[in-house]
Amino acid sequence: MGGTPRPLRAVGAAAGFLVGGFLAVTLGTVATYEAVRKRDEARRRKSAPPCGVCKGKGFQACKLCRGSSTVEWSPLYDPIAISPCLCPTCDGRKIQRCLNCIGKGYF
Repeated sequence: MGGTPRPLRAVGAAAGFLVGGFLAVTLGTVATYEAVRKRDEARRRKSAPPCGVCKGKGFQACKLCRGSSTVEWSPLYDPIAISPCLCPTCDGRKIQRCLNCIGKGYF
């Protein structure tokens, strides 16, 4: 007596089979997609011209803070005091990804 009923075991086995199959197909698809993407990326990198804005580096000086890593900000329209804040674009690193080539260094 006791234990799991036979019909419920069959449903559990079928569900496990379907979920496992779905995960296997998903894993295979992701692996294939990544392999193709990396191959295309390597091929494109060899033949593409370098970005003219960042000169192929992928990074450029921050446009918002102009390399100071802080921006002056005040919540009021007519400020009484202006407080320096960390630059939200570069997070204080003074450089940002090139917005022209999205940091890849080529087109």
